[in-house]
Amino acid sequence: MNKTKNKEEILYQPGSSYWGDVWLQFKKHKGALVGAILFFSIVIAVMIGPFLWPFEPNGIDIRSRNQGPSFLHPFGTDQLGRDTFARMIAGGRTSITVGLAAMFLAIFLGTLVGVFAGYFKRLDGLLMRFTDLFLSLPLLPLLLLMMFLFREPLSVAYGPEKGMFILIVVSIGITSWMPTARIVRGDVLALKQREFVIAARSIGTPDQKIILRHVLPNILSPILVSATLGIANAIITESALSFLGLGFPPDFPTWGRLLNDAVDYLQLHPERVMWPGLAISLTVLSINFLGDGLRDALDPRIRGR
Repeated sequence: MNKTKNKEEILYQPGSSYWGDVWLQFKKHKGALVGAILFFSIVIAVMIGPFLWPFEPNGIDIRSRNQGPSFLHPFGTDQLGRDTFARMIAGGRTSITVGLAAMFLAIFLGTLVGVFAGYFKRLDGLLMRFTDLFLSLPLLPLLLLMMFLFREPLSVAYGPEKGMFILIVVSIGITSWMPTARIVRGDVLALKQREFVIAARSIGTPDQKIILRHVLPNILSPILVSATLGIANAIITESALSFLGLGFPPDFPTWGRLLNDAVDYLQLHPERVMWPGLAISLTVLSINFLGDGLRDALDPRIRGR
């Protein structure tokens, strides 16, 4: 009994910080730790991989085309002799960058709409009906329509690669902010009835300062959890668009584009589908475990049990 009590006092002493308690709870979630290690390992690999791997992702070697896995080419080569491992690294960098950028846009829009809807009663009905309207739209047909409408203008204005990056990030971001907005609104509705918010309002503190100093810091937990899940959703969506041939140009690899290129060679070289599919699955799975661990660690009803 005394040993248990002493252990609890060490772990949750009064002087410990909030983020210290969060880290202690997060470490208890083994799946979250494995997911965090796996995800950051993938990120580091795709970021530093091009500087360490000798082959270029678009380097063509016709004499080495359609080779299976070997010591020189661990993942084999494609129909043009390009090293699949180099293209996997380049594709991972693009897919993860798109996922992060689209997530930041979705989190910004969702937090903005959720805070305004929850804090200002006169805007609540209008913003929530606007959110419901977006939730009712079919996601995939809407994304396909945006690709067809804006692909050529943006490619002409910014170039094929940069234009498609902007289009895909904006398209995914403006079609995936709604869950974050609903979560943030619910937390703000409960938070603005708390004593410290009422006290700040009673002494004449402007609404802008109340939101920035009192509301936003206290809704950081659900925003972080939504951010992790938003990355996974953005990666899957980008991969689906690239697989359908509506993403980046063929010479600009992504994991979804590698899947699209490998379909014609599925029977002869099934490993070409396995590598990008495995990369997408492991990345999304690790992010989901990471988000699950963050949710448990940031929830005050669970933390400390």
